[in-house]
Amino acid sequence: MNVAVIGAGSWGTALAQILAEGGHDVRLWARRGELARTINEEHRNPDYLTDATLSAHIMATSDMGEALSGASAVAVVTPSKYVRDTAQQMLGLIGYDTPIVLCMKGVEAGTGMLPIEVFRDELGPGKPLAVLSGPNHAEECVRFVPAATVVASDDTDVALFFQELFSSPAFRVYTSDDVLGVELCAAFKNVIAIAIGVSYGLGFGDNTAAMLMTRGQAEMSRLVAAAGGNPMTCMGLAGTGDLIATCMSRHSRNRTFGEALAGGEAIDHYEARTHMVVEGARACKTLATLSIRYDVELPITDVVRSLVWEGADPREAASMLAFRSLKPEFY
Repeated sequence: MNVAVIGAGSWGTALAQILAEGGHDVRLWARRGELARTINEEHRNPDYLTDATLSAHIMATSDMGEALSGASAVAVVTPSKYVRDTAQQMLGLIGYDTPIVLCMKGVEAGTGMLPIEVFRDELGPGKPLAVLSGPNHAEECVRFVPAATVVASDDTDVALFFQELFSSPAFRVYTSDDVLGVELCAAFKNVIAIAIGVSYGLGFGDNTAAMLMTRGQAEMSRLVAAAGGNPMTCMGLAGTGDLIATCMSRHSRNRTFGEALAGGEAIDHYEARTHMVVEGARACKTLATLSIRYDVELPITDVVRSLVWEGADPREAASMLAFRSLKPEFY
């Protein structure tokens, strides 16, 4: 099968490798022509996962039309802030029935729309769309370290199609019909990972991290339920699974940014230094739109936003959380 992967960052590169290992021919779209040429000539990505030798079944291009031409399926793996721009670029370049799976994690600024809602808005209703999310660090997936993920779609056939497309002995794919829940979990866990990083950066321990993860999952569940998703999704791969991986792994850019933030490094400097997009830094702002819309309290998210964008002092922010009024655990 010919599959287009739109986005040659770390996760796009890893998914291209997974698809190529499954016997598919992959066209990997890169924003820069120089990056595409290096991938084709050296079979490696010089910017991300640089130690991985990429399959000969991966052909990179900076031409969106070339990447999408003849594709039987499309995986979109651009940063969430480019989701609408990417959808607009794809308009008219793919068949109406070509299935698309969205693999970015975030919420659109201003509108509070999830990636799948943005694609429906740009490409029209009835498009076969799915989302993919789970505890999947690209650094491990590209080396075929065993992992699992979840594909969610309103259309069972579309979910099953992508389950079959991506599944391998090292990459186990489960299906879900809770698109909203999976996408909200995907955005939310990055925010909590920043909080975890700040906590460790301040010298706090594992007890503090466990508290933040658990209470962060409570925030996640309240928002998912209020928005009409299934709270049980928060207990699965897209919720608990991804929360654990993102908060506790050395590969997590959101956690490592939190550690740097505790030491005084600003978001712009961190992203320029690492060449990585910190999705949680945007999500802590965009989730505020949904917090207001659904009247759901998100105290950890609010604190992270104050740290990243408002210059709040990390120790003072920690005190604010510690002295909040006491409540039942589940409410």
